[in-house]
Amino acid sequence: MEPALRVQLENIERRYDELADQMARPEISQDYPRIQQLNKERTALSHTVGMFREFKQVARQLEQAEEMVRAESDEDLKAMARSEVADLSKRRDELEQQGRLELLPRDPNDERNVFVEVRAGAGGEEAGLFASELHRMYLRYAQRQRWKADTVDLNSTGIGGIKEVVFEVRGKGAYSRLKFESGVHRVQRVPATESSGRIHTSTVTVAVLPEVEEVDVAIAPEDVKVDIFHAGGHGGQNVQKVATAVRLTHIPTGIVVVCRDERSQLQNRTKAMSVLRSRVFQVMNERQQQEVASQRRAQVGSGERSEKIRTYNFPQNRITDHRVNVTVHNLPAVLDGALDELIDTVALEDQRKRLEEALAGQAAGSR
Repeated sequence: MEPALRVQLENIERRYDELADQMARPEISQDYPRIQQLNKERTALSHTVGMFREFKQVARQLEQAEEMVRAESDEDLKAMARSEVADLSKRRDELEQQGRLELLPRDPNDERNVFVEVRAGAGGEEAGLFASELHRMYLRYAQRQRWKADTVDLNSTGIGGIKEVVFEVRGKGAYSRLKFESGVHRVQRVPATESSGRIHTSTVTVAVLPEVEEVDVAIAPEDVKVDIFHAGGHGGQNVQKVATAVRLTHIPTGIVVVCRDERSQLQNRTKAMSVLRSRVFQVMNERQQQEVASQRRAQVGSGERSEKIRTYNFPQNRITDHRVNVTVHNLPAVLDGALDELIDTVALEDQRKRLEEALAGQAAGSR
């Protein structure tokens, strides 16, 4: 392991032990907020420390095995030692690579809840039907991850399709996984209404926004226009009697958010304001990224809605992720929420690119 990398990991391990000592002090153990703060920091370091300690253990075992190869005269025992050296060397290299990844800057939004927006694109009714299937896919994935999902706004087509849906996903690491779903999803299949059997191509756009708090982005009340109207659609007769749906318009940016899913006007307004903060936060970040052209993009590829990230081909039962050029043949399972294989592949590619950039930066700095 390079000396610089080892020093960084040793500092993290030292800090991990210091936190344990602080938490054991009587004057701190009675301070509940302080204990929570220290425990949160220590938990965040635990995976890195565990990996580094395993690395040191494997390195010691490797030295012992190499010494046995040099000193052992029995050929059978020497062969066993050589095999052990090969296994331990592989594991040591894997852990060293993990150590580099652990030190990469983390996305500050990774642990946040998210708002997911799914909208039908090109393709008419077929796009709306596929938008409905993607919506279900993300709900099933959230169930698999034991996250909670709540609808903010749903605009259906009336034949089982969706024009657009906005829903919140709450759970640990929701943004760290779902952020890779942002972009254009393309579907190729024969619509049920197509009598000639011709394959149609339609698109659906997906946007994933981290939930932000009031302290993250300030929105002045005078910058928001509020409209109240009857919800319509589901909700029973109450929606015809009481105006509960809320439309918020952010005057400086022109962003419009509608929430009509809750029966209470106050609940709809609270949800709509949360979505508005996230969209304004995204606009602010995009402007900042445009100003700093050298800053790498936050997601693999540009993550813009105009970029096709994935194709779902029904006749061939295949899904292709164009960002990493990977194809899998388990379309029904993926649409039922089995997204981990695709998300893991894109996340690993993102890590690889960020590691390359970090190493290139270190090399340039040492010249």
